[in-house]
Amino acid sequence: MWQSDSDRAAKGAALTQLGPLGVFLLMIPESACIPVPSEAMLLAAGFAVHDGWMPFWVALAAATAGNLVGSLIAYGLGRLASARSAGAWARSGLARCDAVFARYGTRAVFFARLMPLARTFVSLPAGHARVGLAPFLAMTAAGCAIWSAAFLLIGMFVVTGWAGLPDVVGTPLLALGAAGVVVALLRARGPDR
Repeated sequence: MWQSDSDRAAKGAALTQLGPLGVFLLMIPESACIPVPSEAMLLAAGFAVHDGWMPFWVALAAATAGNLVGSLIAYGLGRLASARSAGAWARSGLARCDAVFARYGTRAVFFARLMPLARTFVSLPAGHARVGLAPFLAMTAAGCAIWSAAFLLIGMFVVTGWAGLPDVVGTPLLALGAAGVVVALLRARGPDR
């Protein structure tokens, strides 16, 4: 569905009122394991950058900082989680994630940050696997900055018709991310003998 200029202006006005603080606050839930589509918000922020309502680097810093705060919340919950208190399905998933972190280390955090859905939940198993906090933050910041910059740039260059863009871009990225997670889990599991 394509939006009219007046619809786009109304959304831009809301972002103008909230500014970088709005970008920051809207990015926290996604990284705190609440699957909120950051793509749509980043595209709207890209429109705001394009229209001169905020500088690119400020929007990028706000988005990355919001991701870091949300990630720290989920990371802390993961550190506190006990595998014994989880159900069998969760224990199995945590064991697989622990194996991925044991094999790939903090690179797993970085690459998960570039995949839809995986980026939302990677902090919990990273905390559970006791990934070091400093490398976790570094990989999270790098991955989230790349993700945010990509969608800000798309929003800047695709100023009209933004409502349909998350479906066009997000669905293939979601499929690619899901395939990446499956491959990583299969590789971590190793061949059955």
